[in-house]
Amino acid sequence: MKGERRLARQLALQVLYEVDLVAHPIGEVLTQRFADTEALPRVESYTRRLVVGVAGCRDLLDHYIQSHAPEWPLDQVAIIDRNLLRIALYEFTLGEVPVKVAINEAVELAKRYGSDSAPRFVNGVLGALVPMQTEIAQALRASVDEKS
Repeated sequence: MKGERRLARQLALQVLYEVDLVAHPIGEVLTQRFADTEALPRVESYTRRLVVGVAGCRDLLDHYIQSHAPEWPLDQVAIIDRNLLRIALYEFTLGEVPVKVAINEAVELAKRYGSDSAPRFVNGVLGALVPMQTEIAQALRASVDEKS
């Protein structure tokens, strides 16, 4: 399952990157990504859960991320880094993934896809957000409930 979750995170990162970069519709990007990858249904399901979850509360995720990286406006943060932060923050607040696992996975993906400084940046921002985990989770849940 660990390998499946990592693949799902990787696919979610690719989808969110494309959506962030060129604003293609999420459904179309997911469909194309799944067509290009022979992923198991569990991988597709978790990928979809991450993408839809992150997209659904992106503004609130960005608010918390920005509050802990004020010297870096999010529109100036590399697209990879910003989406890794969103995915990990979503996972350890609403996704029921242990904090250490979410951060470690984000750092590993940053090593693979980000710049040389990306792993340290991602780790630092996420580490600063950990003490606010409960507050962020409550705010995200309230936001999701309002949209339902």
